[in-house]
Amino acid sequence: MRNLLEEFHCDHGIRPPTILGVREHVFTGSVSSLASFMSNQESSFVTLGQRVLANPLKVRMHYGHPDVFDRVFHITRGGISKASRIINISEDIYAGFNSTLRQGNITHHEYIQVGKGRDVGLNQIALFEGKVAGGNGEQVLSRDVYRLGQLLDFFRMMSFYFTTVGYYFCTMVGYFRNSTHEPFAINCADHIYIPVWEGLFGKGGPELLAYCPALSGVGETMQIRANIMKNTALEAALNTQFLFQIGIFSAVPMILGFILEQGFLRALVSFITMQIQLCTVFFTFSLGTRTHYFGRTILHGGARYQATGRGFVVRHIKFSENYRLYSRSHFVKGLEVVLLLVVYLAYGYNDGGVLSYILLSVSSWFMALSWLFAPYLFNPSGFEWQKVVEDFRDWTNWLLYRGGIGVKGEESWEAWWDEELAHIRTLRGRILETILSLRFFIFQYGIVYKLDVQGHNTSLTVYGLSWVVLAVLILLFKVFTFSQKISVNFQLLLRFIQGLSFLLAIAGVAAAVVFTDLTITDIFACILAFIPTGWGILCIAAAWKPVVKKIGLWKSFRSIARLYDAGMGMLIFVPIAFLSWFPFVSTFQTRLMFNQAFSRGLEISLILAGNNPNTGI
Repeated sequence: MRNLLEEFHCDHGIRPPTILGVREHVFTGSVSSLASFMSNQESSFVTLGQRVLANPLKVRMHYGHPDVFDRVFHITRGGISKASRIINISEDIYAGFNSTLRQGNITHHEYIQVGKGRDVGLNQIALFEGKVAGGNGEQVLSRDVYRLGQLLDFFRMMSFYFTTVGYYFCTMVGYFRNSTHEPFAINCADHIYIPVWEGLFGKGGPELLAYCPALSGVGETMQIRANIMKNTALEAALNTQFLFQIGIFSAVPMILGFILEQGFLRALVSFITMQIQLCTVFFTFSLGTRTHYFGRTILHGGARYQATGRGFVVRHIKFSENYRLYSRSHFVKGLEVVLLLVVYLAYGYNDGGVLSYILLSVSSWFMALSWLFAPYLFNPSGFEWQKVVEDFRDWTNWLLYRGGIGVKGEESWEAWWDEELAHIRTLRGRILETILSLRFFIFQYGIVYKLDVQGHNTSLTVYGLSWVVLAVLILLFKVFTFSQKISVNFQLLLRFIQGLSFLLAIAGVAAAVVFTDLTITDIFACILAFIPTGWGILCIAAAWKPVVKKIGLWKSFRSIARLYDAGMGMLIFVPIAFLSWFPFVSTFQTRLMFNQAFSRGLEISLILAGNNPNTGI
């Protein structure tokens, strides 16, 4: 420590150092696979990353590492911490901003290191990454980053951008890149052309528009021309793109860090071991976490501190808790990508061959499935049948509990839904959410012109009739979910009306199939079109919650939203319950995710727990 403090008197450039950076050693990497991933990620950042940031780039800040500050320098220049708990939520890096803006010098030294424990559970990791991503979103909006961009020279400015704000921006673009392919000219209804380029929409827009060629026939035309001219350039480009989309190059810094620290052979073994432990699934899931919180903070602001605890929290997480935490950040977006891939398979995959479809969509399928099932794949005892049954009972109780004054989101779906909408507070935020929600209507617009019942009719009347059908479906839903307090006599009348409505709906669909060109395939296509449309209407209603409440429609929209969450939860729960029938799945997951000692302890705790599923670890 004495030698480290002497660095304050050494020459480190044109100015004396004001923050002495040291590396840290994460000692919790042997607990589980998740802890190992975080440990390796942190090791890469505190070796290669910190060295390069400090010298030669000279853009190293303070990242919560065990750095030593020049106390006199900082307390005479406004102190270390900032006053705002929202904008300056990442108070560590603002200390580095403060030092750099006031002509300080931040260094990095590796002859001393400090041990540190990192998060070991997926929920802890997600909360931490959400806090950091939200804090970076606030940095984008802060005056400190603006002033640094104005004062730094060109090379330091570019280095600073790509090591702070640019990293999260590129992460968000990487999410878009993983969901999209090439810019296309869209002809959704064979009579209107819209040029769309990647990055046109934020937070989930491009992947929707990129698949619209499936509804227009652009992809089919390109493939036919390539086959006629025997042009294999498209297939070669897709092969190359496949390698990029899997994310091989995103692991290069970690691989180089392994080689420098362990040697080539041990680095190769470590990397293969991480792949076997499904590190790609974890990092893909983390990509969605950073993208969601960073994008939401950019749109609405209001980043908040997430208390992760940093404790030894390797325990079974209930299904409802995972659903509350990841529903809007991962599950909704994952199901949206799955819906897009189904649309592409139904209307865009023609004669290109199985290989072409796989190369086009494998990375998107991998990303979507990772976002949907990673929280349960990395959940201790996530496929234990006893716990799955108890989790389902807990989830249904949470979903159906009405709530009220003083009820928290952990107890009631209604309270949780209100909490999820709390970040939409400003007129600008409501308008932006409305614009982004309009992307869901493209599904309906494109699919209704592909129905057999409409033939080659490209009139806007077809689109208008589809909205009439949607309105009838919403009216039927309202009739079947009418739950006001009524008298016994009116209850009998209500049941009669509900039964009659159901029979009329079935008879109407059957008559349409028999006497018109409507087919069974058209019915499934309509379901595929109306599901995202309904979600888009819900998103717009949630954005304008005060207005919807004034006109008295809030309870109706809330009932529809509860139905959507119930459906999404069942789509995720059914595969988990199916795999839980097989005992070897739970054993394989435990051995794969945790070290041998913890795996034995987990199996013993399940035996001792008996019929009390959640009393063990």
